Amino acid sequence: MKEVIRSADPRVAALIQRQATQYQDRDQLGLDRISALLEALGRPQDRMPPVFHVAGTNGKGSTCAFLRAGLEAAGHRVHAFTSPHLVRYNERIRIAGKLIEDARLAELMGRVLDANDEIGASLFEVNTAVAFLAFAETPADACILEVGLGGRLDATNVVERPLVTGIASLGLDHQHFLGNRMVDVAGEKAGIAKRGVPLVTQLYPPELAGRISEIAQDVGAIWEPRGLHWDAIVRQGKLHYRDRRGEFALPLPRLPGKHQALNAASAVAMLRHQSVLDIPPSALSAAMGWTNWPARLQQLHRGPLFDMLPRGSELWVDGGHNPSAARLVADYARKHWTDGLPLVLLFASLTTKDAAGVLRPFKGTAAQILSLPIEGHDCRSPKELALLAESMGLPAKPKSSLADAMTALPKPARVLVFGSLYLAGELLMLNGPLPD
Repeated sequence: MKEVIRSADPRVAALIQRQATQYQDRDQLGLDRISALLEALGRPQDRMPPVFHVAGTNGKGSTCAFLRAGLEAAGHRVHAFTSPHLVRYNERIRIAGKLIEDARLAELMGRVLDANDEIGASLFEVNTAVAFLAFAETPADACILEVGLGGRLDATNVVERPLVTGIASLGLDHQHFLGNRMVDVAGEKAGIAKRGVPLVTQLYPPELAGRISEIAQDVGAIWEPRGLHWDAIVRQGKLHYRDRRGEFALPLPRLPGKHQALNAASAVAMLRHQSVLDIPPSALSAAMGWTNWPARLQQLHRGPLFDMLPRGSELWVDGGHNPSAARLVADYARKHWTDGLPLVLLFASLTTKDAAGVLRPFKGTAAQILSLPIEGHDCRSPKELALLAESMGLPAKPKSSLADAMTALPKPARVLVFGSLYLAGELLMLNGPLPD
């Protein structure tokens, strides 16, 4: 799948342009190219630290963030590969706790592209190979891999023996690759299951759970579903967790929303269903407050765009871009934003996304929709989105930019930038803070 990626560093930007001339067989998922590329690079995936592999439609990035916080709170050095980035390309690769530096990224990417001349791997496959090289060549105690798309055919799925695998929440997204049936999506995500490796999952409807169970059994994975071998519930201001090894209560995570508590619980379960790395309960408790994952119901308190809003306004950003994510955010708004401050949604959508499905949960909750373009991406026009919102009973106006929308508000409002990770990244780039 073609990605639109830029870098402020001229060396990295030139390498991205070079990769574009190599790429063959666009929009074809599979493991052949990444396998050939890694073989040419000496199979760095075999030399990485123990791997935590995470799939899911929503919540997998947050789950990875909770995993990293828990591991680091226990004193471990941690690599992490996540996607997409919000502002800087470097956000995708974290080496022993720090974002990869431009010089190192350019050096590794050059090596990978030299090997890619005859292979024609996609940019995400190149990203994956760069990350694996970095992780193989720098000592650490653990490695976290976030699936890019699906699971079974995702480039990260070449790791043959992860320490533990996990699936976060499931929903419809990337239907042109994963299909329009939830059971098919579940099957693709479960494709990360490996023989003898724990597969930690959330609660799903019976049909989806049955499909995951079937795949886990076929490959010989150790299926660890929530509600059977482990469970978690939010009660009386605590996250109550239990598994075969015991039960305890943790503080609620700093990231807002019940869904983030469940993402945290998934990470806790993954950490506790392995025995290679020691993770004391104190580290799990600390992780609840340490975890930071930008553009997930993130409130911004200052910055140039924030200063354009009427005094007394709030500015929030969330990168959700599918109906299941929208339902979670709209539910949070109804439960927590009850002070009468009107909710104004600054909304944009790629042409490949279900814009109506994302807007629908906000009916009766959002006072107004201000629709926006996404610069440099194949998106729906602001006018088209405004007409769509109006047809659904949501008052809407098209705007040309984030600044145009900010200055259009006549009175204080709770402003939520929503609908696209690219839009969220644009907000953070223009307003700050930059993800670190």
